Amino acid sequence: MSIDIASSKTSSAAPRPIPVDPRVLVLAGTLAISSTGIFIGLADVSPATATFFRCVVALPVLAVLARRELVRRGRPPARSVLMHAIGGLFLGVDFALWSQSISLIGAGISTVVMSVQVVVVPVLAWMILRARVPGQFVLAVPVLFVGIALASGAVSNPHDQSLVLGVGLALGSGVAYGVYIFTAGRDRDGAHSTTGVLVSTVTAGVSGSMVGSIWGAVDLTPGWRAVPWLIALAVVGQVLGWMLIGHALPSLPSEVGATLLLVQPVLTVLLGVLILREKPTMMQFVGCTVVVIAIWGATHRRPVEHSWGSRFSTGRAR
Repeated sequence: MSIDIASSKTSSAAPRPIPVDPRVLVLAGTLAISSTGIFIGLADVSPATATFFRCVVALPVLAVLARRELVRRGRPPARSVLMHAIGGLFLGVDFALWSQSISLIGAGISTVVMSVQVVVVPVLAWMILRARVPGQFVLAVPVLFVGIALASGAVSNPHDQSLVLGVGLALGSGVAYGVYIFTAGRDRDGAHSTTGVLVSTVTAGVSGSMVGSIWGAVDLTPGWRAVPWLIALAVVGQVLGWMLIGHALPSLPSEVGATLLLVQPVLTVLLGVLILREKPTMMQFVGCTVVVIAIWGATHRRPVEHSWGSRFSTGRAR
């Protein structure tokens, strides 16, 4: 009966999708990716296990989306697949190092420390692409490292080996993630974004599991307490968050998108305090604030004439 009624209506009466402010979508996606560190902490598994499940559980969803993309747009260029495959290797290293860092210094602080990736991307663009580095970026970098030093807690506890190791792993994670963003960003094929994410997720699962095995092999039976958090890590952080952000960012000026993504480390710190009962010191909170200000200064209103400024300004998202 409902089919007959619908067919009797004119095309002008067809329902239209309700428009959603892209800023709302970016914030929703940012909230999703802010939870990844929390899910890793709640799962309480080895880095290899967290990385393996994060990628494997996400693959079926990404495969369905990629298949639809392939049907509509055909096969992606071989160069596009190669760029995402190489980038995914570095992404896996990022996953493994970050997971171990979380176990040592907490989800919130490790996320803030690995914000060093905002330095890696433009430096690579300058070294390889000969892109001009904006003046505000050069001025913001020293401030960023001061903030990272304060946020890490290593300044007040230089002899805490676990703390120093955790900070080092977070920095390594940020460098690896920056290389991933730069490599994937070199892909000029914007018509197969989901396929690219699928490819990078496959290679990330391989490299991340291998690197993460330094701290223990992959546990295929992590226990029922860990499984729900690992599924949430994959579906919410790996798929949903980036789908929302990837859909909305092209509709926003690059400086607006980059500024909105600054909410992510702030949310992760707050969620770490509320859910994981992490207890950053006042000095660490000050450091986190300095980092956010420095990132804003480094990414705000980058010149649009350089492709890396617009394509890579959205790098930080877990």
